[in-house]
Amino acid sequence: MEDKKQSFRKYLKIMWGVAFVLVVLAFVFFWAVSAGKFGFMPTFEELENPKHLVATEIITSDSQILGKYYDKENRKLIDYNDLGENLVNALVATEDERFYKHAGIDLRGLFRVVKGVVINDTKSGGGSTISQQLAKLLFPRESNTGLKLVIRKFREWVIAVKLERSYTKEEIITMYLNKFEFINGAFGVHVAAQTYFNTTPDLLKLHQAATLIGMLKSPYLYNPNRFEDRAISRRNVVLGQMLKNRYINRQQFEEAKAMPLDLDFDREGFKKGLAPYFRKYLERTMIAQKPERSSYGNSSRSEQRYYEDSIAWYTDPLFGWCNKNQKPDGSNYDLYSDGLKIYTTIDYRMQEYAEESVREHLKKLQPQLDAHVRNFRNAPFSNDLTSEQAQRNLMNEVYRSHRYKNLKKKGLSDERIMKNFNTLDTTMLYTWEGYKDTIVTPLDSIKYYLRHLSSSFMAMDPNTGEVRAWVGGSAYGFTEIDMVRSSTYKRQVGSTCKPFLYTLAMQNGLSPCKEVPNVEQTFILSDGTNWTAKNSGKTDYDGKMVTLRWGLANSVNQVSAWVMKRYNPESMRDVMRNMGIYSDVPAVPSMFLGTAEITLYEMVAAYAVFPNKGVYTTPLIVSHIEDRNGNVLANFTPQRHEAIDEQTAYLMTNLLQNVVSEGSGLRLKSKYEVYEDYGGFDTPFAGKTGTTQNQSDGWFVGFTPELVAGVWTGANYRSIHFEDISRGQGSNMALPVFGRFFKKVFADSTLNYSQQFEYEKPEGFNIDLDCGGNNNTEEKNMPSFDGFW
Repeated sequence: MEDKKQSFRKYLKIMWGVAFVLVVLAFVFFWAVSAGKFGFMPTFEELENPKHLVATEIITSDSQILGKYYDKENRKLIDYNDLGENLVNALVATEDERFYKHAGIDLRGLFRVVKGVVINDTKSGGGSTISQQLAKLLFPRESNTGLKLVIRKFREWVIAVKLERSYTKEEIITMYLNKFEFINGAFGVHVAAQTYFNTTPDLLKLHQAATLIGMLKSPYLYNPNRFEDRAISRRNVVLGQMLKNRYINRQQFEEAKAMPLDLDFDREGFKKGLAPYFRKYLERTMIAQKPERSSYGNSSRSEQRYYEDSIAWYTDPLFGWCNKNQKPDGSNYDLYSDGLKIYTTIDYRMQEYAEESVREHLKKLQPQLDAHVRNFRNAPFSNDLTSEQAQRNLMNEVYRSHRYKNLKKKGLSDERIMKNFNTLDTTMLYTWEGYKDTIVTPLDSIKYYLRHLSSSFMAMDPNTGEVRAWVGGSAYGFTEIDMVRSSTYKRQVGSTCKPFLYTLAMQNGLSPCKEVPNVEQTFILSDGTNWTAKNSGKTDYDGKMVTLRWGLANSVNQVSAWVMKRYNPESMRDVMRNMGIYSDVPAVPSMFLGTAEITLYEMVAAYAVFPNKGVYTTPLIVSHIEDRNGNVLANFTPQRHEAIDEQTAYLMTNLLQNVVSEGSGLRLKSKYEVYEDYGGFDTPFAGKTGTTQNQSDGWFVGFTPELVAGVWTGANYRSIHFEDISRGQGSNMALPVFGRFFKKVFADSTLNYSQQFEYEKPEGFNIDLDCGGNNNTEEKNMPSFDGFW
């Protein structure tokens, strides 16, 4: 009996010893895991400040989201209060029903995992708590099989416990839903709610919240946009869990279960949404590097680009902002992952109106050009090109195409490649109703795209410089050339340049009523040759005395040439520089014809000097930038300087009013039915049309005291254009966009823009602007000479 007792005590000691050793080993094991001996273990700082790649938001002046910048993860962080009760309850009921009772580890789940490893049951499920799942999302590591799975689970337990000590239950739920990827470019529940249901998390209905939580098990398997039946089945499991845990009653369960998915799917993308050209310009501006001469080419255009970028680097705080400013840790800001909030000056409503106006105009204008170019010898290129020149231009487009480059990589000869380009194929062609499948040869598809017209538009407040609308082109994705401020694709401005010459005349004492001879003017050029400025047509006023007012209103070249001869090209260029024109403008006698290539951005800002009483204000596109927590990182204000005196500004405003009321801009006032979509205004607009040589470009820049807007219209190749002035002039190509835009703006009472106003006269102003009533009746019937020749 005594021997049995001793034997029992012996075995008991052994058992206690084994238990003690196991406890010690477990303690050592947990210490080793916690210390990172078996793999990565986050530090306290990493747990306290987990890294989230957060998309930067672009926000309009009226608090609308214009778009986002992100590289890999389109994410917006939200607070617990923004989640909504349905979402939180569905998450806890489905993923961790004992979430509020444990400290990061659920023992039932532990036993299930151990059993699965022992018997190699891959379908036994996981016992991961929400805290453990968050640990896995924040610090993903290594393999999911065998011993590595056990070690990884232990590591997740340790991290989960640490997370529970560092954060509240509500914070853990918020971090988890902010971190999870719901696929289709939706990182975090805020973007997921927008992507799948076009709403915010707090407004998700019960069945919608259950659908998103159902995706947590496997977002690809239960993708509601692709696998509807699976998604509904999984959603109903979530609803069942909510019923089981008493978050909903039977009636709510049955009603939600009977609902369809109710998707309103729209995957966010850069090419979608408003202002894609503006967003791309802003992106390039903010991430710009310090200009290095070696990074630019050797052409004159490259030289000018380097000059402009260098000036911008030192004078524009927004240019290269991400590379000029550092975070507290000393690294530069990352536009794509730091969750910045960029508050722009764009007005969402006015941006919509601008894009609608461009689209509506081009839908009417494009068919006219399509019918016109069919009669050209080498369509779509105009007849002013030789067959050799047209073929060279066409082949340049062929060589630049992806199809040509891919076929060349495969080793095909040029002969076989061109045979391919002349073989019918099904391709997606862009139309004003969207992309459509069309059977056409690749070569003909190139010709089709070449004849597409584009329009750019910009509107700004002349007093504050705030840019309210920016349309770089007509179809982002089809063409991504931004014609508002592209330093590479500037265009000649035509007669919109003439007001700069008249500004020179006004500030030197001439008045709008000054009479000058309407005769040819000949200039002796620097090389000894002669150049004679002529009008583009004959009228009864040739050889007679006419007023400067009449000359500008009808864009008469001979009157402008008389002014140029009285002064000089250098003085006109100085005026343009003072008014914000930074592009290269050769000082030659013909410069008043608008032969210089200038951006729409420059022209709109320069015209803003007139209603702003002579003060030039740099266009402002961003008011301030905040970090992801709402702390202001930078404020932006425009630069200002007096470009011309106030009296000159008022005189020019009066002259440009006359262009609209009696000259080339008369369509804005016209009551004819054909112009009803963009004309018929009683508003005292001021502005100027412009048409370049061969009608390659159409321009209009105009203003009120509160708003300045400019339009350019043309094809990418200058040799693709209308051959007649009636359809190719600025009053037909560009002015209608301006008129359509202002009709929409004036009709929107929330914008508070008035149609009736007066331009404020300078104090003590006493110049007669009536011109004694000379030729008023005749002037209204005069044709416009808006063009080069």
